[in-house]
Amino acid sequence: MNVVFSEHAIFEMQRRQIDKQSVANMVKNPQQKILSKKERVIVQEKYVDYDENKEMLLRIIGKEKEGVFYVITVYKTSKIEKYWIKEV
Repeated sequence: MNVVFSEHAIFEMQRRQIDKQSVANMVKNPQQKILSKKERVIVQEKYVDYDENKEMLLRIIGKEKEGVFYVITVYKTSKIEKYWIKEV
């Protein structure tokens, strides 16, 4: 799958110090993938942020079409319980 980044996503990744390769790898092999509103896809992964010494969630919002994932934005949050879909 090809991964294409919007200008906004690139800006936010630079601002939040998230590298493109990590995002591309996560899109191709996500821990969790959720269908959202407006035909968007949310890809998310839990990880430990050693700078803040706590578990965080990296979220990628995008659209998937014809083998291409268009990254709209990327952000990290500590609100894991709010966003993580628990397995049933």
